[in-house]
Amino acid sequence: MAAAHTIKTHITASVMKRMFIAGGKMLEVNKAQVDALNVFPVPDGDTGTNMSLTMMSAVKEISLINSTSMAELAEKLSKGALRGARGNSGVILSQILKGFSNIIAQNDECDARTFAKGLREGAELAYRAVSKPKEGTILTVVRSMAEEAIDTAKRTTDIQKLMNAILEKGQETLAKTPDMLDVLKRAGVVDSGGFGLITLFKGLIMGYLDQEITGAEEYAEPESDKPQSIDSAFPDDSDLIVDYESLGELDFGYCTEFFITNIKKRTTITDIDKLREYLCEIGNSVICIGDLNLIKVHVHTNTPGKALTKALTLGELDKVKIENMMEQNRQLRARYEAERKPIGLLAVCSGDGFSAIFKDLLVDQVIEGGQTMNPSAEDIASAARKINAENIIILPNNKNIILSAEQSRTLVQKRNIFVLQTKDIPQGLAAVLNFNPEASLSENLENMTTAFSCVDAGQVTYAVRDTVIDKFVIKKGDIIGLDKGTIVTSGKNVEAVTTKLIVSMLNEDKEVVTLYYGQDVTEEKAEAFVESLQEKYPDIEFILHYGGQPLYYYVLSVE
Repeated sequence: MAAAHTIKTHITASVMKRMFIAGGKMLEVNKAQVDALNVFPVPDGDTGTNMSLTMMSAVKEISLINSTSMAELAEKLSKGALRGARGNSGVILSQILKGFSNIIAQNDECDARTFAKGLREGAELAYRAVSKPKEGTILTVVRSMAEEAIDTAKRTTDIQKLMNAILEKGQETLAKTPDMLDVLKRAGVVDSGGFGLITLFKGLIMGYLDQEITGAEEYAEPESDKPQSIDSAFPDDSDLIVDYESLGELDFGYCTEFFITNIKKRTTITDIDKLREYLCEIGNSVICIGDLNLIKVHVHTNTPGKALTKALTLGELDKVKIENMMEQNRQLRARYEAERKPIGLLAVCSGDGFSAIFKDLLVDQVIEGGQTMNPSAEDIASAARKINAENIIILPNNKNIILSAEQSRTLVQKRNIFVLQTKDIPQGLAAVLNFNPEASLSENLENMTTAFSCVDAGQVTYAVRDTVIDKFVIKKGDIIGLDKGTIVTSGKNVEAVTTKLIVSMLNEDKEVVTLYYGQDVTEEKAEAFVESLQEKYPDIEFILHYGGQPLYYYVLSVE
């Protein structure tokens, strides 16, 4: 006979923190299983990886909290997930957490009804994050879980019963997703995002019960929080302005540095701690380290005299240095304004060859990202902030990065962000080739959109598992050719599958085929293959470039 559990009706901030740390660990441990549910059997580090990275960004933020404030926990959870959101699944997860955080922040403790309302708010925000929501996805799963939560919270105040009911409903809905999306049924899988959400929720329950998650590694503290050497504690203020967005917005104007020597006999370690607390009150970027022999201090403040006066109560001052950061900022601002241009470009791509091509085409910022690693909204925003332009055009070049690119707009200030819906790298290159720095923003947006919309892109990769999809019976390791994300050919030979893919994409209006070979294809082999294609199809022009992309033998465009 099972032992009855103790009924608990509220979740404290410390328990909620433990729950989400456990949820993050559960996702991390099981991300490979979530990835394996991709509809197409291509080696994309996709849903599980993206949801795990998003969640671990949130975990990083909440792990640093020392207070028992539910409002602070909610704020850190929401902001951490937003900044770490990667891929469509990560963006959706960040919105679920944002809605949940908005509700739980309103009280010191979370009861069953508050938990349910938070889940409902998260589901609603998640739906709003997607322009064309599809049923049979993570959205359906979270909505059904939220509905169950609201219904169950009317009948019980028991938190454990509530969460068990929510989990059971979520699993039931997940099992039905193949009946809602035909593509899932044909592939013989449930929705990977929904499975990821269930995985996270299992972790929440284990965290609530204070159970260990088998195989999960302990969360490592960020490097910045580890003890610093007294010889390397000063930050480099030459990098004070890390991006153009921060120019002209200094909260504190004087970089103040000094040592405290000949420490007074009555000074204690507690006095050093109190000095550090005082410096945090009058400034930021505070470093106050050392012992009763030597103390090193760094602070950005508007009142350096107060910092020096306080320090004198502990001992003598040595090597005092005060720099006017406002003057440095004014000089940088003047140079920034003089060099500012009307339009800048940011491209996302995977492969050193593709990166070099975009840079040769004078794209301002190129960041790594693609099938195996989707950059977060904060990654994209950070790169955008480094572009000295009034308007920035972002080329995601992957359908799973578009939502993150759109979300990055909320993280960038003082410039206009425009996201072109480029779904692959050939589309991105076509858009860049039609960019004219002398033309207006509206002309460029129109011309670039028209250009990439006319590009048909294909990809050649390998299957990571056995599957049956449409008319294809595919075995693990088979070579597969995709046209606009749909499998159109498969086989055992890379060149044969690539040739079939090209032929399937050609028509009387197409006369140029551009191939980009990946890191697993040698230059000699690629050149020999293109020569054979040119001989076989003399009326078609074949162009070869090095893309350097992982996992995909060839990426190609037909125009």
